[in-house]
Amino acid sequence: MRTLKDIEIDGKRVFIRCDFNVPKDEFGNITDDRRIRSALQTIRYCIDRNCKVILASHYERPEPGKYEEKYSLKPVAKRLNTLLKIKNDFYMAEDVVGPDAKEKAAKLQGGDVLLLENLRYEAGETENDEAFAKELASFADIYVNDAFGACHRKHASIYAIAAEFDKEHKAAGFLMSKEVNFFGRVLESPIRPFVAVVGGSKVSGKLQALTRLLDKVDKVIIGGGMAFTFLKAQGYEIGNSLVEDDLLDEARAIMEKAHSLGVKFYLPVDFVVAPEFSENTAVKYIPSQEIPVGWMGLDTGPASSRLFREVLNDAQTIIWNGPMGVYEMDKFSKGSIMMSHHIAETHATTIVGGGDTADVAARAGDVDEMTFVSTGGGASLKLIEGIKLPGLEALEK
Repeated sequence: MRTLKDIEIDGKRVFIRCDFNVPKDEFGNITDDRRIRSALQTIRYCIDRNCKVILASHYERPEPGKYEEKYSLKPVAKRLNTLLKIKNDFYMAEDVVGPDAKEKAAKLQGGDVLLLENLRYEAGETENDEAFAKELASFADIYVNDAFGACHRKHASIYAIAAEFDKEHKAAGFLMSKEVNFFGRVLESPIRPFVAVVGGSKVSGKLQALTRLLDKVDKVIIGGGMAFTFLKAQGYEIGNSLVEDDLLDEARAIMEKAHSLGVKFYLPVDFVVAPEFSENTAVKYIPSQEIPVGWMGLDTGPASSRLFREVLNDAQTIIWNGPMGVYEMDKFSKGSIMMSHHIAETHATTIVGGGDTADVAARAGDVDEMTFVSTGGGASLKLIEGIKLPGLEALEK
C-alpha cells in the first residue's frame, strides 16, 4: 500500500478524506477528540510541504439535502484549528461542493487548510455517485485516504473518487497505513497465547469475524448481549435478555468449531439482571443459569470479571472488540470497565477495536495502557474477517 511518503506532494492541492465522526454530548461539545488527533500527523505533513489542504469527513447520518446544525462539522473545525496551531489560514466551508466550498478552495495558499461541510449532506456520498466524486476530485491534484474508520463503506469520497486519480496521485495517510499494518501483523503472526475478547449486542455483526478468529486464537471470551444467544443455544433460560433466535444454530456451530480446534471458549458465569431497561430499575446479581423469566441481563457480574481476569493472565496478545454490557448507563458499566482494567493490566500486546470499545477504554482511563486503540470498529472487524476494504481496494487500483 502506497503511503503519503511514496508520492510527490510538494506545493500541490491535497484532498484528505478523514474520519472526524467524533462523539458529542447533548450540547454539541466533542467528548472524545481521539479521531481528530489521529489525523494530525498526515495533515501536518502536507502543511509542512506547502500544500493547499482540503479536508473532508462525514458526521453521523443526516438526511441528504437537508442541513441540520446538529450534524455540522463546525465543532470539529474549531477543535482542529486549536490542535493544528498553524500560522496559515484555516477555513470552514458552508457546503460540500457548493459555491462557498469552491470559492474558498480557489483562494487557498500553500499551507492553508479548508474543511468541507459534512459529506453526508450530499446524497451522492452514500450512493457512491460518480458525478459527486468528480466534483470532489476537482478540488485537488492528490487524493489521500486517512479515514480507516470509514474504509469499509463504498462511498463516493472513499471509493469512486479514487478512480479519478492515477497511482502517482493517490495514497494512504499515516493513520490508515498504521491501522492496516498493525492488524495485519498481529493476525498473521501473533505472540501466543492469543486471546480474543468479543462483546457488543449482536452475534450477527460479528459472526464472520468470530468464525475467522477461531482459526487464529487460543482462547475466546464472549460478553455483552451476544452472550445470551450462546447461552440459549446451550438450552438455558435467558428471560427477556437480548437474543437472536435465528442464529442459535450458528452459535452452536461456533462453539463446536472452538471445541474441535481446542480453542477455549468462555461465556459469562453471572449477570447483573433487571426487570426493565432503565437507570432507576431494581437489579440482581445472579448466576447465568438462573436468569428469572421476565428479567433481562444488562451486564456481566463480578464472578465473570474474576474468571475473565484469570483467563487473560497468561495472554501475550489480546484483541478486544465490543463492551461487556450496557456501559452507557453507570449501573451496567462495571463489567466493561473491569474488562478494560484487566486487559490494561496484562503484559500482552493489546488491540482495542474502535467505536464503543475505545469509548469504554477511555471512560476507564486505560487508553494510555493499551498498545493500540483503533479508530474504526466496523473497519477493524472487516479486516479480521479477511474482507477486502473498499477504501484500500480503491487505492490499489
